[in-house]
Amino acid sequence: MNDDSKKKSGFNRRSFLKGVGLATASAAVPHVWIPSEAHAQQTEARGSVKHFIYIRLSGGFRFTAAFNGEVASRFNPFGKASSKAEGAEWGPSSLLERAPFLEGDNGAALREMGMGSVTEIADQIAVIPCVDHEPTSGSADGNHNSGLQRFVSGYAGNGTGIFTMINYALRDREPATEDGVVLPAFVLGGSGMANGTGKFAGYRPPVLQDGFSGFGFDAAGSLPEWARNMSDGMDTRYFNKTHRIARPPIDAYLQSREATKRYAEIFNDPVLDVRQQSDEPFDGLSNNQLRMMLGDSGTARNLMLGLRLFHFGCPAIYMNQGGYDMHSGEEEGLPGRIEQLNQIISGLNLALKSMTHPAGGTYWDHTLVMFGSEFGRTARGGRFNSARGSDHGGDNATRWMSMPVMGGIIEQAGNGGRSFGGTSAEDLNALGKVYSYRGLMKTVMDYMGGDHSEFFPADEPFGDLTR
Repeated sequence: MNDDSKKKSGFNRRSFLKGVGLATASAAVPHVWIPSEAHAQQTEARGSVKHFIYIRLSGGFRFTAAFNGEVASRFNPFGKASSKAEGAEWGPSSLLERAPFLEGDNGAALREMGMGSVTEIADQIAVIPCVDHEPTSGSADGNHNSGLQRFVSGYAGNGTGIFTMINYALRDREPATEDGVVLPAFVLGGSGMANGTGKFAGYRPPVLQDGFSGFGFDAAGSLPEWARNMSDGMDTRYFNKTHRIARPPIDAYLQSREATKRYAEIFNDPVLDVRQQSDEPFDGLSNNQLRMMLGDSGTARNLMLGLRLFHFGCPAIYMNQGGYDMHSGEEEGLPGRIEQLNQIISGLNLALKSMTHPAGGTYWDHTLVMFGSEFGRTARGGRFNSARGSDHGGDNATRWMSMPVMGGIIEQAGNGGRSFGGTSAEDLNALGKVYSYRGLMKTVMDYMGGDHSEFFPADEPFGDLTR
């Protein structure tokens, strides 16, 4: 293509997925986004977040035994924490005090670097105790199928995942690197968040299971220079002789091919090989330092990869952690299981503050971290069920996601440690505001500067986290 046609194509303002999606989903006509005042200007902190980390506590998480712990023992049989950071309004349970990763020589080194237990950094975490999938419904959706659908897409039966929505919302964002690279959001695990149909199909995020082993091949790179020049010349001639109305699909195909070359180079970058044992700092921390902070679990490796992807302009990552569907054995099993989560929270808090961001400041300044699940858990009036576990149904314990959030945007607003609402200790009735899960996801898109005007029209975003 000549220079004029390249300018018209706007490749430097589109993500890799957009180019590929336009070619494959028959949606190649460029879209000009004019922000809708009614939907896109709801939050005071619009556009202040560059990166979003979203972690699902998979299987249904017993939120009242962790992040809403100052309730009756039938909701939190493990008891509340013996102490918490001064200024923390929300109620951590005793489970969040567990921190074996801060013991021994490694623990002493982490302490020296500023890492503490979750309860010790509770004043840097905000909690939303009453996030509900359907605030106007009579009961919770405790079904594994439909409850998870609501979590990954906002509605039961919706065919578009929230991370597909994020990619679509950010489709016109500026390039993150000097050479115009705009990475999409990534899903590091299950594909539910990455579903998409119709015009949204082209914005589905890549779903990675174990790094980029299948992404590094560039067929054109194996051709001699004369063959590449001949191919490029054919592209230019074909594009120029085609009627202007018919050019968008050709343009999209050419963008996709060019993007494949660019992304092959990124995906082959050794920085993204987070399994290698390396003491070489990158953005201020080496692989070995990150591994010491976050651990060596699959979730920890996904977080390491995500932080490296952020350097190349990736706006968001999603992953699963845990496996908390403990209908039996929760009394003995949850304390040990939650220690990995505790290290993820504490380690991520320290890592984000220790890493220097290419745009200036630290990654903490530019990143929002959030944890959620498909529903909460209940023992239906007891501390545990007959198998010493917990279940899920339609009650308040199932209904409320007590979602913790942290990051620079929370701290800068003076909201670290805050509880946005609360529940009665005896029956978990909401004592403050009940938040729509869909509205919360629109709020995140607002914080990232995205266009969410086509999603969840009945749910409004809110700016409570940054007021």
